[in-house]
Amino acid sequence: MVNFATSKSLVVKSTMFPHRNIHKQIWTSPDGKTYKQIDHILIDKRWHSSIRDVQSLRGADCDTNHYLVVAKVKERWVINKQEAQKFDVERFNLRMLNELEVRKQYQIEIANRFAALENLSDGEDINKAWENIKENIKISAKDSLSLYKLKQHKE
Repeated sequence: MVNFATSKSLVVKSTMFPHRNIHKQIWTSPDGKTYKQIDHILIDKRWHSSIRDVQSLRGADCDTNHYLVVAKVKERWVINKQEAQKFDVERFNLRMLNELEVRKQYQIEIANRFAALENLSDGEDINKAWENIKENIKISAKDSLSLYKLKQHKE
C-alpha cells in the first residue's frame, strides 16, 4: 500500500492522528483478542491538510468484524480578491477626503442634496426615503470623489 500511495502521490492520513489504541483499531479477529488497523484513508497531497481527524467508530453496528472509519474534513475555498470585489461594484476613493478642497466640495454637495430632500413629504415610505438618501450620497461621492481603482498585478 505504501508503494501504491507514493507512486500516485497520496498521503496515508489514518495513522497520523494521536488517539488511544481503542480508537485506532478497525478490525477484530474472530478470537476477540487480536485487533488490527487494516483500513486506511488515502488522499492526494494537495488536499491532505483538509482532513482534520480520522478514527474508528466503534458504536455503529454493521454486523461485521470491521469498525467504520470516520474522517472529519474541513474544505477550504480560495476566493480571488478581484472576484470577491466584483460584488462591490462602486468603491469610492475615500483618501481624497484628506484633501481640504475635496472635503469642502463633498460637504457642499451633500448639504445641497439633503436640502432638496427636506421638501419631500413626511408620509413617504421609509424604504423609498432610504433609497433616496443612499442615491444622493452615491451621486455626491461620484461627483466629488473618484472611484477607487483596483491595482493591476503582473501575471
